[in-house]
Formats: sequence, structure tokens, C-alpha cells
Amino acid sequence: MLLKIVQAGDPVLRQPARPLQPEEILGAQIQALIELMRETMRDAPGVGLAAPQIGESLQLAVIEDLATFPETQREPVPFHVIINPKLTLRGAPVEFFEGCLSVDGYQAVVSRSEEVTVDALDHRGQPVTIDASGWYARILQHEIDHLNGTLYIDRMRRRTFSTSRNVATMWRGQPTADVVEKVGQDSDED
Repeated sequence: MLLKIVQAGDPVLRQPARPLQPEEILGAQIQALIELMRETMRDAPGVGLAAPQIGESLQLAVIEDLATFPETQREPVPFHVIINPKLTLRGAPVEFFEGCLSVDGYQAVVSRSEEVTVDALDHRGQPVTIDASGWYARILQHEIDHLNGTLYIDRMRRRTFSTSRNVATMWRGQPTADVVEKVGQDSDED
């Protein structure tokens, strides 16, 4: 069964999600939700899905990225779950196009830290520490933003906001800095 992915404008995407208690994590309801979220993320297709995106205000996200694109530091990331994550940003900011299953059909350039550390609970309620860089660090930041009521459109360079089709036809393969230069800098009046 696939879950409905809510779209921007739904209030659940704009509120901080509630933490899960350890006893909840092992319960049948959360374990079933994790499996449904995995199926929904894969079907979308996406590389991450946070519980608020399916209408559940819970500090829970699933992540999996099977793609490999060395030029974007994108390496495969096996399926895993993060619950009640705490994010520590490390490294320099890096700009790149980003999209979202809850802002369907659009992308924009977003600045994210190149490296992060995430302390969270896994699907068994066990503590995990994740040190990530590159694309994986971007995915983690994006999903944790969802758990805090933030969408990528809150962080984007507004002048780069574009349909996914236009990004694919006009900007694919171009350095992000060149795209930003061509569309111009954001200003307070944008």
C-alpha cells in the first residue's frame, strides 16, 4: 500500500514534529509505518521521505539512495531510518539543485553544509551516529528540515526556482555557480 504524499500548503509540513518514545518505535504501528514509508519513497521515486510528508507529525524519516554520480559526490546509501535526529553541521556550504516530493515538479539551488554528523535512533530504537558528506549530507539535512517544519523553498536561492523539466533541459551539467550567475543574485525585493 502506498501512502499519499502531502504537498506544500498542508500545515503538517510547517510544524515541528513530535519525538518518538523508545517504546513507540518497537510498536507494530511505527514498524508498519516505516515499511509503508519505504514503499512510498521507492515508488515516488525519492531518496528520502519524512513522516510529515505523509501527514504524520513524527520525528521519523527513511532514507535510501541507490544512484552513483561521482561528480556530485553521490554514492549509494543503503536503506535506513532516522528517528529523533540531532544535526551538527560541518564543512563548507555547497550549493546545488534540490527538489522535494512535497513540492512536486520544482527545483531550486539550495546551500547545504558539505558534511554533517547526525545522532539519532534507528528502527530498533538504538542510538546511531552518522557522519556523512556530499549528497548524503544533503539528503540528511533536507529530511531533518522536514522534521522541523522547514521546506527547501525556505532556504533556496529564489531566482533559481524552476520546474524540474527546465532544470533538466536548461541547467543539467552546468556548474551551479554558473546557473546562479546567469539568473542573478537574490535581493531583498525578490
